[in-house]
Amino acid sequence: MKRFIQTIRNIYKIEDLRKRIGYTIGIVLLYRLGSYVVLPGVDPNQLANLQNQTSGGLLGLLNMFSGGAFSNASIFALGIMPYISASIVVQLLGMAIPYFQKLQKEGESGRKKINQITRYLTVLITGFQAPGYIANLVSQLPAQAITPFDPAVTSPTTFFWVSSVIILISGTLFVMWLGERITDKGIGNGISLIIMIGIIARLPFSLFGELVSRMEQKGGGLVIFIVELAVLIGVILISILLVQGTRKIPVQYAKRIVGNKQYGGVRQYIPLKVNAAGVMPIIFAQAIMFLPLTLAGFAESETLTGFAAAFTNINGFWYNFVFALLIVVFTYFYTAITINPNQMAEDMKKNNGFIPGVKPGKKTAEFIDQIMSRITLPGSLFLAFVAIMPALVSKIGVTAQFAQFYGGTSLLILVGVVLDTLQQIESHLLMRHYDGLTKSGRIKGRSSINMG
Repeated sequence: MKRFIQTIRNIYKIEDLRKRIGYTIGIVLLYRLGSYVVLPGVDPNQLANLQNQTSGGLLGLLNMFSGGAFSNASIFALGIMPYISASIVVQLLGMAIPYFQKLQKEGESGRKKINQITRYLTVLITGFQAPGYIANLVSQLPAQAITPFDPAVTSPTTFFWVSSVIILISGTLFVMWLGERITDKGIGNGISLIIMIGIIARLPFSLFGELVSRMEQKGGGLVIFIVELAVLIGVILISILLVQGTRKIPVQYAKRIVGNKQYGGVRQYIPLKVNAAGVMPIIFAQAIMFLPLTLAGFAESETLTGFAAAFTNINGFWYNFVFALLIVVFTYFYTAITINPNQMAEDMKKNNGFIPGVKPGKKTAEFIDQIMSRITLPGSLFLAFVAIMPALVSKIGVTAQFAQFYGGTSLLILVGVVLDTLQQIESHLLMRHYDGLTKSGRIKGRSSINMG
């Protein structure tokens, strides 16, 4: 406790760090305030049907990522997810299209162009999603909940549709801008931090709902609730191991004598992440698992609807089996495109470095590739296990909202962003010659959870 108090004092002493944390808190409060500002024309007292619809399932996940703004019919209802979708699309284009590959190699100027393209794509994606959200809103709410209302066609007026779509697009762009402000002047990756805040915002309500649910049961309700919390802590610890787990490969550098000084001759390590892909495999897999829901919405065939229904039940066997399989496949895929053994071997050779017992060049690249293949298998299996954990705990009676915190993208983002933020705070402390946040070792951030 004394160490914690002393750390807080040290943080307060560093003016730059104090301002950054204060700025971040201010932006977060602004974002949370906007999550409760309802779209003009919508009666906030008649959102019960919408909130029931988003209490579980795929829409429940979207609601959690938006911090409840989705179920509140807020101006931030679509949140930051369109920007995340745009970022993923741009990353995929960078693998296949030479123009984007060229931009990635142009340094700062290329990064600015990519960011600009991502913003334009965000507007386009939000423009498609906003009318869908309004259509769902109209179908879920009673007629008197929306004004202005056109009795002649028994639906909201064109003005309501157009204004709401514009507001939703503007809301997403504003949230994106807030995230960029946090990245530039605050602490941590702003986009990831906004997602994390949205997830954490739902935790107290979910925790209280689960407690009430257990206390209503006769016999051992409180004991079961305590056991659930213990399991949750265990899953969080597994997630931390998954995010921070590394395999260190020793690298020896040859000695060089320049004048009277000796350079090199030291042994360093290449830390290869067990989960080099971060949360991206889960995001890719979830994007594909959204397709059956879309097909079911447009299909009139009972067979297709029934098939799609089996894959839209997020607690069902087939959904989770295919989901886990896709995560394993995408983990290997994303690791293969983010880790380049040939480039690592080439850089090592240029710096007169070598792995003891392995020939430089091609043999080194093959050795690194072999190690990555071996450690990616347990990493992908652990990732798949964490992803389907919410479905497993829901089978034993955990409420849908609380079950979402047991794994999946939400838990990994929480763990990754917290570690990343703590790492940045620790870097500021160590740079000013203060003790870090932990007694031993350094906090390691995420490997590749790049949200923008």
